[in-house]
Amino acid sequence: MESVQLQLTIYKLYTKLERYYGKTNWWPAEGVFEIIVGAVLTQNTNWRNVEKALNNLKDNLMLDYAKILDEREDFVKQLIKPAGFYNQKYSTLINICRFIKEELQGNLELLKTMDTSNLRDKLLNIKGIGKETADSILLYCGYHPVFVIDAYTKRIVSRLGISKESSYDKLQQIFENALPADVHLYAEYHGLIVEHAKTFCRKKPVCKECFLAYICNYKAEEKVG
Repeated sequence: MESVQLQLTIYKLYTKLERYYGKTNWWPAEGVFEIIVGAVLTQNTNWRNVEKALNNLKDNLMLDYAKILDEREDFVKQLIKPAGFYNQKYSTLINICRFIKEELQGNLELLKTMDTSNLRDKLLNIKGIGKETADSILLYCGYHPVFVIDAYTKRIVSRLGISKESSYDKLQQIFENALPADVHLYAEYHGLIVEHAKTFCRKKPVCKECFLAYICNYKAEEKVG
């Protein structure tokens, strides 16, 4: 697909998703630290499981970086267990909490004022933080215009025949080249992709009911098969 056509297709996809789902107001959270914790816990699991873990933390008044650092390891692990891989995620959570304490002096507002590239490098240097998690923190906590690529994004654009690109960086560049560098737009688009993947474009898709089936390569391939 030619570059100009690809950019137009990506923008048109946004308008179709927005027309169907409306505003998502994604990321669902009550504060910046909750977004950070959610970004860590959502690795390799679905959002429903993350919500269970977040609710456990809330119910025990543990959505606080200092409390997590001071609390017993086994207790925190038990709270986040519903999100899966809790040993690994606990370590990552501790690492990001130490970053908040030592690098930000507990001031999450600094996420908004730091240089985007520099902050991204610092986040990626935290053990357990990958590109998707770092970019989620940049976009939703620091309001930096970086487009978040996740498994849902790759699945949807691949099935629709927009792009088969599997590289995080290359697919991110495709989206950022196609769209204005707008934090609200990036956040909404990502939220719409998540909503569509949960509603129709699941691992086992609900093609018969999907409003995008008429332009979807996956649906066409399914018919042939």
